Amino acid sequence: MRTAYSVETVRNAERELMARLPEGALMQRAAAGLAAACAQVLGRVAGRVYGGRVVLLVGSGDNGGDALSAGARLARRGAGVTAVPLSPDRVHGAGLAALRRAGGRVAGSDGARELIERADLVVDGIVGIGGKGGLREEAVPLAQAAARSRASVVAVDLPSGVDADTGQVHGAAVRADLTVTFGAHKPGLLIDPAREYAGSVRLVDIGLPLPDEAAELEALQHADVARLLPVPGVESDKYRRGVVGIAAGSARYPGAAVLAVAGALRGGAGAVRYVGPAGDAVIARYPETLVSDRGPGRAGRVQAWVVGPGAGDDAGTVAEVLAAEVPVLIDADGLRLADAAAVRARTAPTLMTPHAGEAAALLGVGREEVEGARLASARELAGRYGATVLLKGSTTVVAGAEGGPVRVNSTGTSWLATAGSGDVLSGLAGSLLAAGLSARDAGSAGAYLHGLAGRFAAQGAPVGAHEVAEAVGRAWRDVRAVERGV
Repeated sequence: MRTAYSVETVRNAERELMARLPEGALMQRAAAGLAAACAQVLGRVAGRVYGGRVVLLVGSGDNGGDALSAGARLARRGAGVTAVPLSPDRVHGAGLAALRRAGGRVAGSDGARELIERADLVVDGIVGIGGKGGLREEAVPLAQAAARSRASVVAVDLPSGVDADTGQVHGAAVRADLTVTFGAHKPGLLIDPAREYAGSVRLVDIGLPLPDEAAELEALQHADVARLLPVPGVESDKYRRGVVGIAAGSARYPGAAVLAVAGALRGGAGAVRYVGPAGDAVIARYPETLVSDRGPGRAGRVQAWVVGPGAGDDAGTVAEVLAAEVPVLIDADGLRLADAAAVRARTAPTLMTPHAGEAAALLGVGREEVEGARLASARELAGRYGATVLLKGSTTVVAGAEGGPVRVNSTGTSWLATAGSGDVLSGLAGSLLAAGLSARDAGSAGAYLHGLAGRFAAQGAPVGAHEVAEAVGRAWRDVRAVERGV
């Protein structure tokens, strides 16, 4: 599992460690890792380190010092390294001296754009993790020149101009091909829109004492999801494995019911009950489904409900499902139709799965506000409704009703932005709820499998939601192969 920590937590850990180390030792650890990563990049883009052309964009403080110290290491290996200090009177003195001793050069900002155009590698050491807001005015032309150039861009700890704690981007920011971060991931490296500015991310361990309980974010990996997935035992039958109820679809949107059932059938529960007006379409596609037209209350026993996909204006069914004393997943039209007080009054777990537009409507803000502040929006919704919130999108985040670290999904693909994909996810996560997972785990594991299935189904080409559902089994096997050591 990857974890991310707030700037305050990282700063406190740095102070604690520096008190036990010789002066400058922590920076040298960071610089060594940064230089090694830069050397690898130079090997790819220039063929070797010796003779490679490197430009360091250097701000004030330790972030600039890391860049200068790494540049000194590259210069000692024969790279042509030029530092461009944005604030020459506030540059890190020891780092600058080390660069000069190694044969590096210092240039003014006037000729920086020409240097960048000829560079093989640009190192962004402008602003550290404590920076707020976009780039300062004088840094914007340099970031734009780096973006236009053929050079690879490596960011030091975090791309300058993005918010380390929230993932927000206010104004211009550096777009990196690689971000080398020290000690721990920062939330902004895992959450859009900042994540797209970071490129690939490499973590350099510098020995920070960071307790797991202090993490702001968690990103599950194969092994973590494998431990969550339900596996039937020798005594299992379809009812012991759990039954998930799907209350979805309408005369106008029967396909939503079919897709939600498709996801549910592949989600680990032993049986799927469908309730709604699309029973004929469901049974024609999936004859193993238990179909009822008598409403949720008389459909038979379930261990969890999914309500809302394609429901149209059927507020009565949504209210009936919310009154059930089992876990409930609310999606799509169900989010619009659900009474907020009824959601807050529930004692059984509730999992809400809005996309940005639906979340914006629930919060009473613009969609762009949610997309620009995904972490804060998910937390706000979870707090308002007393529910676990899975906010879908370019970065899917899962905020627990009880607080704690927010889960971030790393498997998604832009090809999942297709009609019906969310219905498949709802059925899949709802089935995991019925199989006994908590709302937080069901949402997290469901999003992980769904994203992986999307990648397998698409393979770089357009894909339909039904193909994503069909690929869930492959994703499940791929995840469990790690646990089996395959």
